[in-house]
Amino acid sequence: MARPFAEISFTPNVQAAQERYGSRAQMSRFQSSGEDGFIGLTEAEASFIEARDGFYQATVSETGWPYVQFRGGPAGFLKLLDERTIGYADFRGNRQYLSVGNMSGNDKVAMILMDYANRRRLKLWARAKILHHEDAPDMLERLQLPEYRARVERAVVLTIEATDWNCPQHITPRFTEADVAEAVAPLRQRLSYLETRLAELEG
Repeated sequence: MARPFAEISFTPNVQAAQERYGSRAQMSRFQSSGEDGFIGLTEAEASFIEARDGFYQATVSETGWPYVQFRGGPAGFLKLLDERTIGYADFRGNRQYLSVGNMSGNDKVAMILMDYANRRRLKLWARAKILHHEDAPDMLERLQLPEYRARVERAVVLTIEATDWNCPQHITPRFTEADVAEAVAPLRQRLSYLETRLAELEG
């Protein structure tokens, strides 16, 4: 799926930079490979997206300033709606509404989804649509997480136009509380067993 990503990203200024720093020939081959347009998420991309508990989302204001926001929630709150569409329930935050305001004027969004533990990174380019309960109650119902105690103010539905797996270079591994708990579970079990045996011997 190289071509859709390159068509969006390799602007004349970017190509000029590639030429200056010696990567233009390689990027030109990259740009000419793959399909003419985005044909849909692969199985690997879909499963990766649905396993995330957060992502970075970039929007642009009408004055041309970019804004990057981290959106978080329980794993799976970013949902696959079909092979070209994802969405999430927009939980109430600090009420600045920077991303929402930007998207209302410019629907172009870039996202980076991280798996720090396994040093994986997926980039997405999409067009966003903001949906409120009075406009699309079924969609908000579909995206809500009843077990997660947060107020849902709206839904954000994203039509994907390109994807790109980024290389793992320079990604520092980091681990969630759940990752650490899983890793140390055998050690905890062993410690519990040894404590029990020691108590029996001392008794």
